Formats: sequence, C-alpha cells, structure tokens
Amino acid sequence: MKVAGLVAEYNPFHKGHFYHIEKTKELTGADAVIAVISGNFVQRGAPAVMPKRLRTACALRSGVSAVFELPVYYATASAEYFALGAVSLLERLGCVDVLCFGSECGDIRILEEVADILETEPEAYKTSLRQGLKDGLSFPAARQRALKRYETVLSAPNNILGIEYLKALKRLNSSIKAYTVRREGAGYHDTAIGDTFCSASAIRANIGHFPQILPQIPENCHDLLLESKNRSFPIQSNDFSLLLKAKLLKETKDSLTAYADVSRELAARIVNCRNHFLNLEQFISLLKTKELTYSRISRALFHILLGITKQNMENCLASGYVCYARLLGFREEDTPFLKLIKDRAQIPVLTKLSKAAILEEPGKDMLEADLYAADLYESVATDRFHTAFTNEKQQKIIKLT
Repeated sequence: MKVAGLVAEYNPFHKGHFYHIEKTKELTGADAVIAVISGNFVQRGAPAVMPKRLRTACALRSGVSAVFELPVYYATASAEYFALGAVSLLERLGCVDVLCFGSECGDIRILEEVADILETEPEAYKTSLRQGLKDGLSFPAARQRALKRYETVLSAPNNILGIEYLKALKRLNSSIKAYTVRREGAGYHDTAIGDTFCSASAIRANIGHFPQILPQIPENCHDLLLESKNRSFPIQSNDFSLLLKAKLLKETKDSLTAYADVSRELAARIVNCRNHFLNLEQFISLLKTKELTYSRISRALFHILLGITKQNMENCLASGYVCYARLLGFREEDTPFLKLIKDRAQIPVLTKLSKAAILEEPGKDMLEADLYAADLYESVATDRFHTAFTNEKQQKIIKLT
C-alpha cells in the first residue's frame, strides 16, 4: 500500500483543498492519504475560523483516509518549526511514502535547490543575510535579498512553506519522497471571491457573507457547515481580546521574554503599549514595526495567551520533535489501514486520551498544551454562540461511515 501525507490547516476547507487531495492521488499513485492538520490555532498566529473536528469531517468526506492533529506547539510556530513538527509526525507514523504539498511554482526541482542552500548555508549566502539584517530588514526580507536569483520563488507563501517541508525531510534524513501540486486560482493573500478556486484568506474575509462563500466549499460538505454556522463558527482573533488583555496585565518585560517568539524588543513594546489595547487585532497593528511583522507579533501574542514558552519548544526539539500522534478522525472503510499505522508507528498513536498515561516528558507537557488550547477555544466559541461547553477529554473521534 502506498501512503501519501498532506500537511494542511483547512482553515476553512474549500474546493482548492479537494483539488489538492485528488491531484495528490493522481500524481503519486497513493492508495491512502493521511492529513496532519493544525488544531484550533493556526500558524499565522490566530484561532482557526472553524473548529478542528469540523475541518476534519470535511477532509474525510473529501477523500482523506485519516486525520491527525499537529500539536499546538508546532501549529502556532514559525514556518520552519511548523514544517519540522508536521513532517516528523508523518515520518514517525512509519508508513508514509510520499509528501505532497501545494506551491505557486509547481516545480519540485527549484524548491529543492532553494532548500539545499538554506539547509547548508554557504558562506556567500550567510554574508548577504547578515548584511540584510544589519540594514534593518526583517528576516524574511533579508533572506529573500540574499537569494536574489530565487526572489520570485521566495515571494510566494506556499513556496516558502514547501521549502521548509523539504528542509525538514533533509534534516530528518527521511526516505519520504516529496511532490508538489501547482496552486491554481487566486493568490494566497487574495481576498476576493471569484469563480475559480479562491483562497482561504478570501473565505475568511467574507465569512459573514455565507451564501457568497458556500459555492467555494465542496458540495458534500455544505450540510456540515450549515449545521455548524453560528453554533461553532466563525471564530476570529478579536474573540480572544479580553482573555489576552487580562493575561498581559499580569506580565512584566522580563516575564514576557520567557514566551516563544517574544524578544526583548517586543516585550518592551507590549508593556509600553498595553494601556492602548482596544482589541487583539488593533494591538498587533500598534506593535508592528519594520523588523516585527504582523504574523510574528500575532504568533507571539497567542504563545503568551496559551502559555507556550521557549523552554517548552527547546524540550520538544530535543526529544525528536513530536511525541505522539493524536487521531482526530478516520474513514470506517480504512480501519485496516489504521492497524497498519499502529503496527509501524514509532510514537504512541492516541485514539483515546486514557492511553496518554504512557507518555513521558515532554510528551505529557505537549498534550496538556493541546488540551488547554482546545478547551480555551471551546470556551470562547460556546460563550459567543451560547452553546453547551464540551471538555476536550469528552470529545469523540470523527468516524466517517
């Protein structure tokens, strides 16, 4: 059996994702597809607009055999660590043959060339990168200038993430073979709803105009979204404003620097500006500078809210990145495939939280962070929509019959 791995956020799931799943099967000849998805918080430093189990159900209906959750430590990290966490999870499942990701360029050879440079860091590249940072450029801008030949490639978000997947495969000395599917339709940051594949950004931006975005969702998922709208989604960053403000009131410049992605400069800006906090998105814009990008600040603020520290990340990186694989959902017809995963996996496969007792540190710590993040998100959603709260430990695995 040939198994393909996908890494995604499905935030939200749309027709472009369905196209990616179909093209993956066509391109790789895979018999089964595993998706590793972000939980209720995503890589750009924000809550997912839809809860993870709703996105899981959409993926299963669209041909994915099984969905696993990327731990929140990696789901909310920079592109480098997001990719390392996701690829290491696929690698440690022990049965994934290929990884297929979307990219704007659609040429795996070009992406591998860039990945080789970034992984080996030749002296000319390092010299140019240091000069760019010295000139006051942000790290992404300095890196792009240092790789002038690949400037167009590095200006596209999916290319950048794809390069990080390739770097992760090299760093893990993985036998998983990489493929890429060219991204079709609207650009990553395009917020207009068109007739062709639109971006997830466009759907999120127009989430209040539900009849307008529904045609961008696979038809077999329409009932799921219609049943869940205004019951569990949409969730936005500003829904967490009061929680974050309360958290920041207890912090100091020194205590803030313990959190992942919080530099001394950012910690000082947070403390100096927190009296002007109106809502979360406004506060991010207030903190933004030439060197501190919006996404970097957003990730840092959610690390503070979720209690994710630099030490947490160091412990996980030292342990082999991901300590378990938590199953979110599967297709019943693929149940024998799950046995293959359990037999070959190099890490515990968690189908029930009662099995978490076998975890050692930092796995226990990693799982506790996942549970807290899920309960915090559920608390905000139930408060917003006046629905009943369900603790993460009571949530069930999605099984598509």
